[in-house]
Amino acid sequence: MEVSTVSLVILFVVAAVPLAPTEVSLIGMGVAAAQRDLPLAPVILVAAAGCLLSDLVLYGVGRHGVSRLLDRLRGRPAVDAGAHWLSGQLERRGVTALVIARWLPAGGTAGSLLAGSLRWSPPMFVAASGIGVVLWSSYASGLGYVGGSLMREPHTSLLVSLAVALALGAVTAAVMRRRHEA
Repeated sequence: MEVSTVSLVILFVVAAVPLAPTEVSLIGMGVAAAQRDLPLAPVILVAAAGCLLSDLVLYGVGRHGVSRLLDRLRGRPAVDAGAHWLSGQLERRGVTALVIARWLPAGGTAGSLLAGSLRWSPPMFVAASGIGVVLWSSYASGLGYVGGSLMREPHTSLLVSLAVALALGAVTAAVMRRRHEA
C-alpha cells in the first residue's frame, strides 16, 4: 500500500460522494501512511475537504426544501434513530450536535440535510461541519495509522482497524437507539 497523489485524489472523490465508504478508505489510507512512514496530515486534509464539499452540497439541498433523500435514509432503523435524535439536538445544541453526528451511521449526510432544512446560517454551518470533518477524518485515518503501526502486515492491520471502527460504530448506534427509545 502506498499513499500517492492518485490515491489522495481517489480519497477526495470518495469523501465528496454522500454515503460512499469514506471511513473504509480513510482507514486504509491511514494504514498505508503508517506502513510507508509517511505523514498523516495530507490524508486528513484531503478527506476533510471532500467531506466538507459533500456537506455543503447536502446543506444546500436541505436548505432548498428537497427532503426526499433524508426520507430515503430514514428507511434504515439506525439512520432513522440517529436522524430523529439529531433533529432535536440540532435545534437545542447546534454546532456540538452537528460535530457529533459525524460518528452516527449516515450522520454527516443527515446532519447536513437537517441543518439546511432548519435554515442554519451558512457561516455557522461551515464552522460546525469544518470542525466535524477534521475531527472525524483524524479519527478514522488515525485508527488506520495506529493499526498499521502496530501490525506490519497491511491486510491484517486494515482488517483489525476496520473491526475496531465497526465495533465503535455499533456501540454509538446502540447508545443512540437506547436514548431514542427512552
